[in-house]
Amino acid sequence: MTDAKTLAYINMYAVLGTLENLCELDSQAGELIRTKKPVSIALAVTDGPSATITFKNGRCRMEQGVNDCDVLLPFSSCEKFNGLIDGTVTPIPAKGFSKIGFLLKKFTPLTDLLAKYLKPSEEDLKDDKFFEISTKLMFYVITVALSQIGNNDSIGTFSASQIPDGIIEVSIKNSVSAGIYVKNGHMVTVKQKPDTFRSKMEFCDIRLARDLFDGKVNAVASIGEGKVGMFGLVSMLDNMNRILDRVALYLA
Repeated sequence: MTDAKTLAYINMYAVLGTLENLCELDSQAGELIRTKKPVSIALAVTDGPSATITFKNGRCRMEQGVNDCDVLLPFSSCEKFNGLIDGTVTPIPAKGFSKIGFLLKKFTPLTDLLAKYLKPSEEDLKDDKFFEISTKLMFYVITVALSQIGNNDSIGTFSASQIPDGIIEVSIKNSVSAGIYVKNGHMVTVKQKPDTFRSKMEFCDIRLARDLFDGKVNAVASIGEGKVGMFGLVSMLDNMNRILDRVALYLA
């Protein structure tokens, strides 16, 4: 079972939050949102998450909360916001009608490009560059979703409460890394390699990571074969993996 509020947090910070990485990894995305002046879009969900995305110099940056913004998109419920992500809801700005052009001609095509990377066709994945970017973006979505489920999902919060304080590094060898910071059962994902870690999970290469993300190979078997390395305090990883099992439910 999943719940709409947890999904809204995943959609906000794990999915839309990955726009930051998309603009860094794909030059087309960066050029798509390049403007003469910075533009900021705030998304506010009643009884749910909120964030402000600022677009500047072909890059974008998400910050939690509604800050000073050019466009404000309010959502009356988590279900309505989730509808934005699955394409069934079209938001009406409460502020920033003069920026409708940016929303329609830049922001929407950018989110469409992200969706193409996150839900690629088999044909798309035959291109090595597309494959690499798509897999890195999926890695970021999954590692951020881990923390959102650990903090909001009723089953996830129990598993998070069992994780000792410290940093869990999750990485694809010679590719990307993220740090999962845990304190008093609260989880925060930072999308960069941590300076230190108490435990670590590492996929041997990007091809294996992709196969695991797509459910094409067995995770337990991959650990037994040494293709997924587990280091440090194993109890941290055991409980994190219980949360990871729920990520697949929410991202299905």
